[in-house]
Amino acid sequence: MNIALIIAGGSGQRMQQEIPKQFLNVNDKPVIIYTLEAFQSHPDIDKIGVVCLDGWYDILRAYARQYRIDKLDWIVSGGENGQASIRNGVFEAERRYAASDIVLVHDAIRPMVSQEIISDCIVQCKRHGSAIVVTPCNTVVLRRTTSESSKEVVLRDQLAVTQTPQAFPIKRLADAHRKALELGITNSIASCTLMVELGEEIFFSIGAETNIKLTTQDDLKIFKALLTLKDANTRL
Repeated sequence: MNIALIIAGGSGQRMQQEIPKQFLNVNDKPVIIYTLEAFQSHPDIDKIGVVCLDGWYDILRAYARQYRIDKLDWIVSGGENGQASIRNGVFEAERRYAASDIVLVHDAIRPMVSQEIISDCIVQCKRHGSAIVVTPCNTVVLRRTTSESSKEVVLRDQLAVTQTPQAFPIKRLADAHRKALELGITNSIASCTLMVELGEEIFFSIGAETNIKLTTQDDLKIFKALLTLKDANTRL
């Protein structure tokens, strides 16, 4: 089976809104529902689990019923940081599913993830044992010499810009989280960084510039523009 693990445990303070950004309404629909719909509609996704901010379980379940997200299988609480939230979700997936089943860890606030991105992530994970959605680095990157200056350019062809989903067999990712706890690694910001910190090799799958993460007000404006473009293309 392929399980989408949606990470929605953050409060989204940088968005400067009263409610968490994953529950903001955009065109009369919560952001998290756009994300869930992407996995709901994918034929190779069997189940969905959500790591949710405490106090929002009932709201999420109500939205899932309203928008017919019937692949939603379970909800668990987030942790003190991103690593802990992912760990909570991975351990719950391990409890429910087979060790070899694939878990796709995805940010709730990446609502424009495409069917092609999900498909390639699954394919590459089955082929290599991991799949990190990435895009090429298309801008000049400088390494800071001081807080205000640089003397060094980082070569773009040596860089990959990570996105989500990030996929692994459940047992492999659960074992990595257990090992990280043993080693005192407690604040790795993503599944891919956790694996790298543990000395593991990871493999890439295709991403897209449109697979944006909604972090700021400007990101919300871009998301709304992308939705308008998508609607226009649908009507053609």
